Amino acid sequence: MRAQSDSWFADYLLRISGGTKEVNRDGNVHIPDEIYAPYSGDAEKDLHTLIDIIFLDLNANMADKDYITTRGGETVYHNFDSAIDDPHNYYPSEFLNSLTPNGLPPHVLKLKLECPIILLRNIDPANGLCNGTRLGVRGFLRNTIDMEIVVGQHAGKRVFLPRIPLCPSDDEMFPFQFKRK
Repeated sequence: MRAQSDSWFADYLLRISGGTKEVNRDGNVHIPDEIYAPYSGDAEKDLHTLIDIIFLDLNANMADKDYITTRGGETVYHNFDSAIDDPHNYYPSEFLNSLTPNGLPPHVLKLKLECPIILLRNIDPANGLCNGTRLGVRGFLRNTIDMEIVVGQHAGKRVFLPRIPLCPSDDEMFPFQFKRK
């Protein structure tokens, strides 16, 4: 069977991961029939059934190279990279964009609506935005992301994450100070 909607399914998964979905006395979660794939015992048949449920009309769209990647709208954010105190522009933005220092996001961030996100920085702990907070993407603006906290004391709270300037924790990594926003 097919889930009622991708949004319903994403919300269901977030409730399970946040511990808000009821479990039986053994600690097991009941899987709703809407997302249950029947099991026949025939491994090959079951695999094909699962593929048919997840990828509707896959056979009809096999020649379409964008079929899998375009399922659901994607929004792309590009970081702004700079070398601090570089008046002679020794480090052009193209070079800085190619760097992937530990602890910093990639230059290109691709997100889809309803996708789950885990916050990796303490931004505003008093309002629930701390390292490890689970969020769901609700919308996109030019320089902010509209999100909702999905678990914990602040579950259901809508927040807007702005562009945040970040610097690598290892200052010795580069011969210049690097900042990614």
